[in-house]
Amino acid sequence: MKGVSSAPGDYIYFKSQVPLHKIPIGSKQWRYYDFGPKIVPPLICLPGTAGTADVFYKQIMALSSKGYRVISVDIPRVWNHHEWIQAFEKFLDAIDVHHVHLYGTSLGGFLAQLFAQHRPRRVRSLVLSNSFLETRNFAAAMPWAPVVSWTPSFLLKRFVLMGIPNGPHEPFIADSVDFVVSQVETLSKDDLASRLTLTADAASVGPVLLSDSFITIMDTNDYCATPQLLKDEVSERYPGARQAYLKTGGDFPFLSRPDEVNLHLQLHLRRASVEARPDLVRGTSKDADASEGGGGSSSEPNNDRREDGDDAPKDNRGITPPESPKPPPPPESPDSHHSDSHLGNSEGATSAQYPTTLSLHAFFKKEQYLIASYIFLPSTWGFCILSLLHLYMGTLYIDLEPCWKLRQVV
Repeated sequence: MKGVSSAPGDYIYFKSQVPLHKIPIGSKQWRYYDFGPKIVPPLICLPGTAGTADVFYKQIMALSSKGYRVISVDIPRVWNHHEWIQAFEKFLDAIDVHHVHLYGTSLGGFLAQLFAQHRPRRVRSLVLSNSFLETRNFAAAMPWAPVVSWTPSFLLKRFVLMGIPNGPHEPFIADSVDFVVSQVETLSKDDLASRLTLTADAASVGPVLLSDSFITIMDTNDYCATPQLLKDEVSERYPGARQAYLKTGGDFPFLSRPDEVNLHLQLHLRRASVEARPDLVRGTSKDADASEGGGGSSSEPNNDRREDGDDAPKDNRGITPPESPKPPPPPESPDSHHSDSHLGNSEGATSAQYPTTLSLHAFFKKEQYLIASYIFLPSTWGFCILSLLHLYMGTLYIDLEPCWKLRQVV
């Protein structure tokens, strides 16, 4: 597993700014991030079999700085799809969220569709990435599914990682694969077993009452673990959905192509009538400390390891992280010119950071003078001593030379 020192720099910054929440609901332990203005209807991100709540950290940082609220969750330990629907509804009730916009990748997209089918009043829109409609193909590839709960952890991890295509990748895709592999190492045996059970459990998505105009299909065109036939079935099921294909990106475009994914997510939220509130993005942690905390949930310090479900979460209410930095501009795409006329910017939030920037500049300037005094002052004294020593040795040589010649004459 990757250590903290080998983790991406932006991920380390994310962990230092965004608190990780853990709440027990019944027998389920929910682990999630919740960042952004609380009055904005949230975009909830659901990972695939190999993902955790951490894999969407680029979306959390970018969209929250624009004034959107983003919630990224871990799939809890549930063992059938009916249990998932009930557990997810209780989770939304616990964090006081009634209407949601769901973004699911692979297994997460399948679970999002099931929830939209059985709880249509709570789902306002869907974003599906490399998803599928039924689990029949995956069940056929897992004849040992009935004994998955007794399978050793290292075999489960190996099976999950075998689904990621091998071979040479683009640098950004290779980095995304490395990051997901490091996240798989943090999953326990029960976490992996429950996710593989959901993948192999016989189920299919029925009619979804949501209009196709509120559905976006965001697939990659290069390769991924989801067969192309299953992705085509999703497109055929929702013919009126917006197609947002990515030329490359692999299994994890939210990590390898974050700028394009974030742009499509913003456009989707705009069409779903979600109004961003950049004016509520706080610029300093001091302002955040005086505000209300993350929806009555608890948070923990930076720790990638899972805890047992019996562990009580630590109470850390009243903490709202500071605003994240503005993301880099997305690459040019056919939708980029269209989005420029619709997407707002967060100049107000940036101007709010100006006094803080000046304070930091003054602080670091003062530190530079202190460092210079500590480094160069001893060096200057050392140079002076060496110069005086050289002069002393020269005079000593001049004094001793006549004495030596006189001794030779005698």
